[in-house]
Amino acid sequence: MKTALLLLTSCLTIVSFGADASERYATRPPVVMSPDLSAPWVMQLRQRPVGTSANMRDRVVLSDPPVRGTIINRREARRPVRTQEATNPAAREVSFRRPAEPATEAQQKKRGMDPKFLPQTVAYDGPQAAGTIVIDTSQRFLFLVEADGQARRYGVGVGKEGFGWNGTNNISRKAEWPDWRPPASMIEREKEKGHYLPVHMEGGPANPLGARALYLGDTLYRIHGTNAPWTIGHAVSSGCIRMRNEDVTDLYERVNVGTKVVVM
Repeated sequence: MKTALLLLTSCLTIVSFGADASERYATRPPVVMSPDLSAPWVMQLRQRPVGTSANMRDRVVLSDPPVRGTIINRREARRPVRTQEATNPAAREVSFRRPAEPATEAQQKKRGMDPKFLPQTVAYDGPQAAGTIVIDTSQRFLFLVEADGQARRYGVGVGKEGFGWNGTNNISRKAEWPDWRPPASMIEREKEKGHYLPVHMEGGPANPLGARALYLGDTLYRIHGTNAPWTIGHAVSSGCIRMRNEDVTDLYERVNVGTKVVVM
């Protein structure tokens, strides 16, 4: 009897285990979430910008957002607004090509340059022929004599005390963005003052000779531009005649090698 009961119990256990196993590994139907629960967070995942932080401390609520309560990334809040020139290549090209406005009279005074030294056409009744350059070192003007009793006048910087000179010469060479090789005497003179000049300096905006140079005969003197336009109208050089870069460029285009230069 006991043997029969044991056999019956074993059979029932095997049947029960088989039923549990088949139920455990059976294919179950998919879990369907309510649309009312899934839709909100699915929408949030889709709206979240790539690369932004999920940490709420990295977000800020706009004080006056397009839609009240909208939360944006803090870095987005700091991002500058792109203008039409930044987003439109054509507009940017126009802005880069726009010429610089000439300095006003007030701006010139602020920079320490008297407006009277700006280029202008004046009457000329002197003895020099048209095409001659006449430099009045006492008045700090350079005249390019033109026809019909007129001259184009530019302001210049001239030699400081002890370095002034006068005479007549001709333009022997022209150079654009010239390099600079200060004479040994200048290097030594400036060294005594604690200023150390280079033996050679390539042409460029920082070069003291500026944008253009007109060499006078076989002398060390030149009519040239400057990297210090506020010195125009003053006696500051070692004998050269300096002009604003825009002025010496204009003069450079109007004269040729061989032009007569009279320094008074």
